[in-house]
Amino acid sequence: MKLKAMLRSTVAVAAVAASVLLTGATATPTTSPTPGPVPDDPTDPVRASEYWLDGAGIREAWNTTRGEGVTIAIIDTGIGKVTSVFGDAVVDGTDVSGSGTPDGRTPVGAVDGDHGSWVASLAAGRGKADGTGMIGVAPEANLLSISVGFGAAAAVPFVEQVPAAIRWAVDHGADVINMSFTTNTLDWDESWDDAFLYAFEHDVVVVVAAGNRGSGTDVIGAPATIPGVLTVGGVDQTGTASVEASTQGITIAISAPSEGLRGISADGKLEWWRGTSGAAPIVAGAAALIRSAHPDLDAANVINRIILTALPVPGVTDLPDPLYGYGLLDASAAVTASVPLVDENPMGDLAEWVRLYRRADAEPAPEPEITPVQIDPLPAADPPTEPGSPLLPSVDSLRYGTLPLIALTVPGILIALGVTAAARRIRSARKQSTPAP
Repeated sequence: MKLKAMLRSTVAVAAVAASVLLTGATATPTTSPTPGPVPDDPTDPVRASEYWLDGAGIREAWNTTRGEGVTIAIIDTGIGKVTSVFGDAVVDGTDVSGSGTPDGRTPVGAVDGDHGSWVASLAAGRGKADGTGMIGVAPEANLLSISVGFGAAAAVPFVEQVPAAIRWAVDHGADVINMSFTTNTLDWDESWDDAFLYAFEHDVVVVVAAGNRGSGTDVIGAPATIPGVLTVGGVDQTGTASVEASTQGITIAISAPSEGLRGISADGKLEWWRGTSGAAPIVAGAAALIRSAHPDLDAANVINRIILTALPVPGVTDLPDPLYGYGLLDASAAVTASVPLVDENPMGDLAEWVRLYRRADAEPAPEPEITPVQIDPLPAADPPTEPGSPLLPSVDSLRYGTLPLIALTVPGILIALGVTAAARRIRSARKQSTPAP
């Protein structure tokens, strides 16, 4: 089945299967003026190659919103200064790698330098005024360019770059954060806990890529394993889970196109590429559309709308599925459908995870109560005696040494003499009474 046909099918199955997340209340689009038409020429070869614009309901969502008033932070290798694509989209930026420039716009890394620009063009590329050229999912959203470096491309350890990037993005107004990278490990550094919690506590939607099997990511890794993030898996043009350009894992929440993607490089060239690194910004752009249409919704309900309006995948009944999550992205339904509200992030609670596994909130061990014991004061010390000659006996030496010794020795001597005298008398008497032979 073609992706477009699947995406136009009913969303009822996905909504029912995910009903365990609901609280009963519903949210409908906030009343706002209908935006004017996006300059868009569907016959343009570049626009025509962006099959997800129709397949994922993005063009239809543009009838409600184009992402105005929402800021997406792209934590990646930097967004190139391509005026024709980004124009005034990039409103601020920074570098946390120690290798880029202060504005975050200089590509970091000889191999991955274009990656950040590709990602940004999918999320919020402006397109040309005549309706041709590369256009992003939320073409009126603002962008923050936060450049990071991978491996030898960075002067700062990567484990330190990530929390610094997240905090900077939150402090500079990010409504959505996109992270199109993986560590290839299930666990993450403990220092990341506070940074991601900082984002969640400030009502930011964090979108991350699941990773690609073709790049060696056989099992989904952090940050896609962190509770609370919206993890994106990849599908091909037919809506089938990509073999090379996506991995699998139980934390995948939603699937979006990851093959046959277009992207603008840092030097302005249009490129073909693939991977969940591209699927993630398509979903991040959709999150921006929702936040623009529903400014009253918190991050948890933005995520909830994305997964509850996902298009079901034929044959998939147990949700979330390790390949597709809750289904395929339908941006139009996510923006316009009436969706029940939730009280908690359906992707999990990082604070609770930290409490259970980091023991960060464990109660301190009570200190034992000790009752002081009253002790009578010691008697005063004896006054010092006058020093004397060591050769002459003192009163104490006579009392405790000489006199007891005499008392014990003299009787002993007397007894010994008496015993000896008695023994002599007995021997003498025996000799006198013995008969002669």
